[in-house]
Amino acid sequence: MTRLLTSLLIGCLPVFAMAAEPLSPDQLLQRIRSERAAEVEAMQAREQQFIQNRGEQAQLLATATAALEAQKAEAERLKAEFDRQEAELAEQEKLLAQRVGHLGELFGVVRQSAGDIAGQWQDSLLNVQYPDRLERLRALAESRALPSAEDLDSFWMTLLEDLAASGRIEQVELPVVHADGQRGTEQVLRVGGFAAYTDDAFLRYDSDAGELLAPARQPSGIGQVNDYLSSNDALATLPIDPSRGSLLAQLQRQPQLWDRVQQGGLVGWVIIALGVVGLLIALWRMVYLSGVGRAVGRQMVELSSPRDDNPLGRVIGVLGPKPQLADLETLELKLDEAILQETPPLERGQPLLKLLSAVAPLLGLLGTVTGMIVTFQAITQSGGGDSRLMADGISQALVTTVLGLVVAIPLLFLHSLLASRSKSLIQLLEQQSAGLIALHLSGTPRRD
Repeated sequence: MTRLLTSLLIGCLPVFAMAAEPLSPDQLLQRIRSERAAEVEAMQAREQQFIQNRGEQAQLLATATAALEAQKAEAERLKAEFDRQEAELAEQEKLLAQRVGHLGELFGVVRQSAGDIAGQWQDSLLNVQYPDRLERLRALAESRALPSAEDLDSFWMTLLEDLAASGRIEQVELPVVHADGQRGTEQVLRVGGFAAYTDDAFLRYDSDAGELLAPARQPSGIGQVNDYLSSNDALATLPIDPSRGSLLAQLQRQPQLWDRVQQGGLVGWVIIALGVVGLLIALWRMVYLSGVGRAVGRQMVELSSPRDDNPLGRVIGVLGPKPQLADLETLELKLDEAILQETPPLERGQPLLKLLSAVAPLLGLLGTVTGMIVTFQAITQSGGGDSRLMADGISQALVTTVLGLVVAIPLLFLHSLLASRSKSLIQLLEQQSAGLIALHLSGTPRRD
């Protein structure tokens, strides 16, 4: 007995751990008995309650069963009514087919024609002026009911309306979306279903949005439209797009010069940078040689008074006021040395310019190779079915080649021009130095 109470006490320790005072085994046993009695009493009360509600549950079950039977009967009735109406519908359709006769084929042709015409008019700019006609045609083409006389008459009038509008040149108020996204209603000159213009722009019809757009890039010829509007002649010239807007759309997708430069990638930018550097060097040297040429020209007029602001004056200054015949060999060496000292400033920048003209095509070839690598990677990853995935690599390959040639060819011409100019100045120095030596020799007595 003591062991049992000890085990019960240990089992109840978590429950009574927060008790203010510890309980004796007798008190603990008494408390367990009272709680057990309370639980038995509560369980008996719930059992009595369930017994009392058993009759009510049976009544609810009976009510639900009766409602189920009623629903089954209603379902049987509705199924029978559906079968009866389906049979009646089949008889009515058969009767309708007999009464329609050949008119059924006619109505089928009308529906097919309405669908075909709606597809043909999908890209027509006349939809802006007559916005409801496509909906009427589609409704007639998709209708399963027989078209009425009013529907046939409306279809016929729609065809005549398009025929008349396609042959007219008129000014109408139509909504226009400008290149900056602004929308407004303007006077539009419409030439049949081929072209539309405002006072300052060609218009293109966007079939997806159902709007007239003023593209950002405009072709030439808008002046002829203004001449037509101000002319009173019976015949006048108007530029039209025979492709009904496709040429204008292609013009918007045509890349500009800036787009082409960006397609070259990093290699293209390096080529352009080298070209700019080469051009600056060429301009600098051209200005310098022009100034030297003018100074040398002024010195040619005054050979007797050499100046230090030009190569010729510095070369002449080497002779001194009265050169001696005994020093002729030394004098020639001094002139050659002076000319050699003046040659590097005259030829400065030309080797670098020549190097840039040779490097630019090589960089273009490098861009071509890297562009083809990008193209082959696109083919490897996605196959060759979609050419747009390969466009970046091909564009880089072609654009870098073009940039390399465009930079190299002018640099070669500039290098040749600078080399020719500097060579002519050096030859002038040599010519004048030889002439001065001959002049001094002729005025000096010869020794035996």
